[in-house]
Amino acid sequence: MTQRSNDTPADPDGATNRSTVSDPVPSTAFSRRRLLAAAALGVAGVAGCASTESSDSTDNPDNGGDGSDGGDDDGGNDDDGNDDDGSDGSDGDGGTGTDTGTVIGRPLESWSEYDPEWEAPTTSPLDATFETEVLVENLEIPWDLSFAADGTLFITERVGRVLRFDGENVTPVAEPQNAIDAGSIDPGPAERKWWVKGGEGGTLGVAAHPTFPDPPHIYVYYTTSDDDGRANRVDAFDVTANDPGTAHHTVVEGIPADNYHNGGRVTFGPRNYLWITCGDGGTRASPQDPSSYGGKILRVTPEGEPAPDNPDLGDGADPRVFTYGHRNPQGVVWLPDGTPVNSEHGQNGQDELNRLEAGSNYGWGTENETIRNRDAYVGSDVHKPLFNTGAQSVAPSGSLFYTGDSVPALQNRILTGGLISQQLIVTTLTPSGGDLPPAENAYGQTTPDTEWADEAYSATVHTLFENELGRIRHAEQGPDGDLYLCTSNRDGRSSEAFPRDVDDVLVRVTQS
Repeated sequence: MTQRSNDTPADPDGATNRSTVSDPVPSTAFSRRRLLAAAALGVAGVAGCASTESSDSTDNPDNGGDGSDGGDDDGGNDDDGNDDDGSDGSDGDGGTGTDTGTVIGRPLESWSEYDPEWEAPTTSPLDATFETEVLVENLEIPWDLSFAADGTLFITERVGRVLRFDGENVTPVAEPQNAIDAGSIDPGPAERKWWVKGGEGGTLGVAAHPTFPDPPHIYVYYTTSDDDGRANRVDAFDVTANDPGTAHHTVVEGIPADNYHNGGRVTFGPRNYLWITCGDGGTRASPQDPSSYGGKILRVTPEGEPAPDNPDLGDGADPRVFTYGHRNPQGVVWLPDGTPVNSEHGQNGQDELNRLEAGSNYGWGTENETIRNRDAYVGSDVHKPLFNTGAQSVAPSGSLFYTGDSVPALQNRILTGGLISQQLIVTTLTPSGGDLPPAENAYGQTTPDTEWADEAYSATVHTLFENELGRIRHAEQGPDGDLYLCTSNRDGRSSEAFPRDVDDVLVRVTQS
């Protein structure tokens, strides 16, 4: 029997969920994606076929946790976070090309999603009805999704693989040779184990080069282990190479790692610089140390050089650092005007959504320098959050600013995977002076009068799919405007009826 954690947060007051989910394995619900390619045997099932690999390895955490993806000695609760010169935290301007000429460092205005006159919706997403279709099943703790320019979807599994899904076939394309195998529990109902052997590490983020397949590079964030201990790094892999384990080149190495707080998201921004989210790696002092990657968000070129116009944080600071004072950031998205927003895990609740401004401090660090409590932001000199969950934890992970037409009720909203909360978090950011969506049945809402919140936007937060898919790790938009989610139910931390026999899954969301 799956055990329900006694630290699972209570349902939000008055919250309702009008989403629906189809049966996990309906006999007639799948398209041709149900067919299993011969090359995919031993990796995952395409909508119905079981994986041949599994692991029941598990370790207990050395320190306390709260039922999300993390734990630390202070009871942390994790995973399981427009000026063209970039000075205000947009994806910047200025900068020169790399191996792809002016594609890297291009003007913000050339971004296909650029729309400085964009408008936030004023309706509630709860007014719509949603359904999900399973496309791939029996994945082993998928962590990230990245669509390439040619429509190819790349999926990471924390056990040490990057998969390619072309709509029919699932095939492995990279297996970083030094990556740890995070382990996974078997699919099907099981006792909650809390930790797989890799903790929160493993093969995490992936991002296809903006001009893929020329060059045919994907960028992978993963955890390594040697005699000196664990570390995280980002390498580029050539998916056409004969050796799937050897990187084409190293982008960034020496990112702190531990059983928890590994960060892990990599994604290309509007100007095609690579953004990397780094957790504190269990070291509380790192986020306030400008020479360390711990607790930072980095902005670099595809070769790993600092992006032009990155902030100058003083003597000894690493020029790759864009913002600091983060705890465990795991999502970065951009509003249509180029404003970056990240999601990250807080301590004992206090999960956040933050507007990123170059060189800003987001409050996490040594005991005397930490700010995460809502009231502590009032009068402080650290950057205020767009939203803070207070005492409750949703454990936010990968995020998407959805712009597609396939699910109109979610258009122009931030969609974030919820881990301990086992739901999709839907945030509407309304620029100052705009009309807000209704707060009725919302998880929460800030207004211009909310003293602890960033006054640039009001945040209205709703939730969908609670306990219907389990731990939602990431949301991604396809080139056709479709919406995709992946789950992390085989990491030993799911509750209720998860993991199911089909877990973990890649699903597509549609609106009825």
